Amino acid sequence: MKRLCAVADVPAGEARRFVVDGRPIAVVRIADDFYAIGDVCSHANVSLSEGEVFEDTCEIECYKHGSAFSLKTGEPSTLPATQPVPVYNLRVEGDDLMVEIS
Repeated sequence: MKRLCAVADVPAGEARRFVVDGRPIAVVRIADDFYAIGDVCSHANVSLSEGEVFEDTCEIECYKHGSAFSLKTGEPSTLPATQPVPVYNLRVEGDDLMVEIS
């Protein structure tokens, strides 16, 4: 596992973009839970971390065309996106978030 960022770098209800081994990753915090997904919308080359976080459904929305993606599975729940984005295992170690890149 590689260090992604500090826990404090991701405020609750928001997303932040990080790059690990050349991969853009969106980290989302909902309450005390953290999620890591690919930061590029599968429909268009747009950063998901700039979109709105839907805490009630555990999704993030692509601001460009409105597709929403599950933070747990990466699957889109709305069109126009039809392909999932990758999800990454994330672990809290002390004050750091660690991500598994395979």
